[in-house]
Amino acid sequence: MGEDARFEDASEGVVALRGLEAADVPVISALVQDAVFPVTEMRWDRTRRRFALLINRYRWENSGAAPERVQAVLAVEDVLAVASQGIDRADPDVVLSLLALEWAAGEDGMGRLTLVLAGDGAIAIDVEALEVTLRDVTQPYGAVSGKVPDHSL
Repeated sequence: MGEDARFEDASEGVVALRGLEAADVPVISALVQDAVFPVTEMRWDRTRRRFALLINRYRWENSGAAPERVQAVLAVEDVLAVASQGIDRADPDVVLSLLALEWAAGEDGMGRLTLVLAGDGAIAIDVEALEVTLRDVTQPYGAVSGKVPDHSL
């Protein structure tokens, strides 16, 4: 029986980023564009004030090579509230597609990070201060579709 992939086994170019200001959000957003995840892989830990997703992100930074994905954790710290729209959380087989992250600053460092999903879905995360991390946690693997995500009609 095979062993699960570990972060330490990942190839060079492993993504590990932390965003603490508005200018960091578009960078992380570009790296998570077209990530997919089952609805069961998102968690809000109210006690720790942390929201996290285990995503299968497309490796946009690996352009020119065969299409690859990698499992990664996208985490948001200092979370005050989480709300969603357009997501059927009752169906554990639902797979969501993440299109972008958007930041709207509020007063005194507070703000809202919105995870924009395909199909008009969204997850709004109100935070006391912006702190979002993205960390690859497995080795890259060939994209099941064998294709680069395409948004053309």
